[in-house]
Amino acid sequence: MHRYLFLLVALVLFSFGKERKIVLLNKLVDQWHEAASKADFDNYFSLMDDDFVFLGTAPGERWTKKEFASFSKPYFDKGQAWSFKAKHRNWNFSRNGKVAWFDEVLDTWMEDCRGSGVMIKKKRKWRLVFYNLTVLIENEKIKEFIELRRRQY
Repeated sequence: MHRYLFLLVALVLFSFGKERKIVLLNKLVDQWHEAASKADFDNYFSLMDDDFVFLGTAPGERWTKKEFASFSKPYFDKGQAWSFKAKHRNWNFSRNGKVAWFDEVLDTWMEDCRGSGVMIKKKRKWRLVFYNLTVLIENEKIKEFIELRRRQY
């Protein structure tokens, strides 16, 4: 009986801890997107770990933090970065709770996109280490998209 009570209490505490973690991480990622929409270069890049990698929507867009900062700086300086707003986000966690990964549906100028990312906890702070932005295309439009793409290259 005591063992089951202990397991129940542990499960409840874990659930509350996970929910608090999700609230915190959602706030961080929302602030990250908001910093881009406000062209706030310092706050946008401050969440990223030094080992950060960004995969963009165009072929060949694989940026390290340093490369992405160099590419992005002129847009931020002009006050015209990008504006992505999360409609929905899902979180998963490693067993030790120090790695979290997410996928989100975003409202963007490209219409709905999907972002996915990985965050790690280093020295009691969450850091974004990976982000992948994807344009969503319905399956029934893939052939048309492939033809369009072939004409471009």
